[in-house]
Amino acid sequence: MEPGCYGTEACKFFDFDTFGGHLKVERGFRAMHVSGVELQHMGQQSMGHYPVHFHMNGDVDERGGYDPPTAVGNLSIHHSFSRCVTIHGSNGLLVKNVVGYDTLGHCFFTEDGPEERNTFDHCLGLMVRAGTLLPSDRDSNMCRNITSGAFPGYVANPRQDCSATSTFWIANPNNNLINCAAAGSEETGFWYIFHHVPTGPSEGMYFPGRTEHTPMGQFINNRAHSNYRAGMILDNGVKTTKANDKDKRPYLSLVGARYGPHQDADPFKPRVPALIHHFVAYKNQDHGAWLRGGDVWLDECQFADNGIGLTLASGGTFPDDDGSRQEVKNTLFVGESDNHGMAEPDNRVWGTGGADLSGRTMPRGLDFPIRGMQIYDGPIKVHNCTFRKYVALEGRHTSAFGFRLNNSWQSCPNNNVTDITFDQVPITSRVFFGEPGPWFSKMQMDGDKTTIFHDVDGSVSEFPGAFLVKQDNWLLRHPDCIDVPDWRAAICSGHYAQIYIQTRNPANLNMRMVKNEYPDRPLLLEGALGKRKHYQQFQPVITLAKGYTVHWDQPAPAEVTVWIINFNRNDWINVGFCYPPGTTFTVISDIHNRLTKETRKTGVFLRTMQREKVNHSHLARGYYYLEPDTGLLFVTVKAHNDRDGFAFCSTKGCERVKITAAIPKGSPPSDCMARAYPRHAELPIVDVPMPRKLPMARLHSREHFLEIKMESYNTRFFHIKEDFAYIEVNGRKLYQPEDGVMLTIVDGQEGRLVESKSFRNTILQGIPTQLDNYISGLDDGSIVIVTSKGRLVTRGAWTKALERLGVDKSLKLKDKLALVGFKGPFRPDWVRVEVSEERVKIHQVLPIPVVQKTKL
Repeated sequence: MEPGCYGTEACKFFDFDTFGGHLKVERGFRAMHVSGVELQHMGQQSMGHYPVHFHMNGDVDERGGYDPPTAVGNLSIHHSFSRCVTIHGSNGLLVKNVVGYDTLGHCFFTEDGPEERNTFDHCLGLMVRAGTLLPSDRDSNMCRNITSGAFPGYVANPRQDCSATSTFWIANPNNNLINCAAAGSEETGFWYIFHHVPTGPSEGMYFPGRTEHTPMGQFINNRAHSNYRAGMILDNGVKTTKANDKDKRPYLSLVGARYGPHQDADPFKPRVPALIHHFVAYKNQDHGAWLRGGDVWLDECQFADNGIGLTLASGGTFPDDDGSRQEVKNTLFVGESDNHGMAEPDNRVWGTGGADLSGRTMPRGLDFPIRGMQIYDGPIKVHNCTFRKYVALEGRHTSAFGFRLNNSWQSCPNNNVTDITFDQVPITSRVFFGEPGPWFSKMQMDGDKTTIFHDVDGSVSEFPGAFLVKQDNWLLRHPDCIDVPDWRAAICSGHYAQIYIQTRNPANLNMRMVKNEYPDRPLLLEGALGKRKHYQQFQPVITLAKGYTVHWDQPAPAEVTVWIINFNRNDWINVGFCYPPGTTFTVISDIHNRLTKETRKTGVFLRTMQREKVNHSHLARGYYYLEPDTGLLFVTVKAHNDRDGFAFCSTKGCERVKITAAIPKGSPPSDCMARAYPRHAELPIVDVPMPRKLPMARLHSREHFLEIKMESYNTRFFHIKEDFAYIEVNGRKLYQPEDGVMLTIVDGQEGRLVESKSFRNTILQGIPTQLDNYISGLDDGSIVIVTSKGRLVTRGAWTKALERLGVDKSLKLKDKLALVGFKGPFRPDWVRVEVSEERVKIHQVLPIPVVQKTKL
């Protein structure tokens, strides 16, 4: 080799000679086998020149008449200037026992999309760095500087257009990877990418969209570690059209794509799950694996020391891929293992972590919220998985289960988890729904607000059959929901589904949705799509058989289409949409077929002057009611057909209600909140009773939740006028016997009820002093539950006495008080106080034993 770089554009990026040798196998050979060869300084930073290159050979196995089949094996390819083994337009090649080390660009590379049935067996790729050839090979600097093929005015977005350097680059899922390892890639270990149509010399070899529906070959016993971006990605495609004014990106830039495998790559035939067996991913800085697709299933895998262990994303934008699910079972997730890594000068992140606060390699940032299983949208199924060594520190929200950060997309109520085991995971670190702050941003995107999953057997929450929801999502909450402050979540019961509200003309508005049971708790949604789209899409999860109203921050849209998602036959909700005076309407129902893209009209809604009549709709006819003094247009949205399994829509298609409105010009924003309530406010009702907490005997762990329920209120029934106050600890109910305050003490290590102590409200100056002396004498580590009865003395040293239990000194007392406090040297997240003139209520669970989070 020459002593330095010379004569090529590559010299902008490399200071060494990048012009090496290459071995190219072209169509028509008699036989070809390579074994036991060391290849050093091979490949060039120009197209078509690689260490080992099979170019447009067609079938090279028995199907092509080769017996024995063509194979390369026992190769050492190192310090390569472009790739390791390239398979281009060739099928059935065996690549076995090959090591690729220190190479530029994708190492084991399938090129155009038609390459199938090739097998990589026991191959190892190490130290894969960026190259210049394709946008996907390039790093950020190369992406910005190499814009050949782009339309004038193109400005590169490196993390979207480029930055995909991978050890194994698989352009067609029908290839086999067995016993392979990918380590130290500048970006990703294994990347499955999709060519919507074949590119380059392979143009025309398959029909559009074939690879997106092709079943996956074998993926067994592979591992990926120490990669920057991810151990494995199954997602994205490449741009298969030339740059133009509408899409200025260069040819073969990264673009979005969705994978939904079906028999014979035919979306009209049955689904065929992509199976990933015995995959091990560790020490990957961002993801162990990011897998987006319909029916991607993992079994007996292991994820350890990754920023995020595994994210499963749905197979398509609704409604284009209806009915798929992602699944992970029999899998181990480890947050921070005993493999601390090595403190080297070039470590990107080194810091203190783990339960032992040792020095170790860290993912992305010292305060990065490490997650084991990240829930994005769904539906997903997590079964028989073990989570080990996920320990949240003060300043870093580590959790076994977490949610995608800054997420605008939907969350599915059919996300199911069962048979989960936690090992060395504090109960406070099982789940975290997120909070505003570093990494989480403002938590104002729609997906941040609507997250949900179903704890089928209670192995996460200890309440079998319950749903875990965002703590402040009042579209899903009811009076008996249980707060979990450490998780920023609530445990609820109910029948849940989704509606997708699509709007046009305008499409850049925000929507407020209100559940009539909680009119003072609206959910503000900004839409899943960019504001420049020609339509917008809102995707709230809702409680079935309830009433809602919808309001806008601009004049109401001229077109509103309500898709009903995860509704079973006869499920319904009532919705009132706000419109300005003088609006006229056409309301119809139809069914949309996701495969044929055909829509069939099924009914017409007639206007009625009787509000209650909107509930009496059938398949051919419905009714809408326009309430003139509030501006609300009421319709009942109901499912008339059966639904299968994990399908979003019915067996006949996606049922919809479409409202077309002629809105007067110059109308003000369509916000009817002030007129709608309290007229349409409803008493909150629990339709599905809350499940009972699992007994201690079934938990097989010293750690458990302590369920606390307490109320203090005035009765107002007939001739009775009396105050009641009680607390309930793990089902044991204690009534407060007299006016004043009652303190109930629970041991914070065992959850054992210690005693109750009442302080009468007769001596105005006596209670605070007695209370303060009593609190001072309690053992550190005590949970202190306080209720009040009668009129509370709101003057004096009350808050000073209660500050010892975690109450903020700025609290202004009222007649009724309920407090869950803690006597100790720190303030847990679950400390809570409620005050009111009439009624206070707290229902939450606390982690036992109570322990202080270690500071980062």
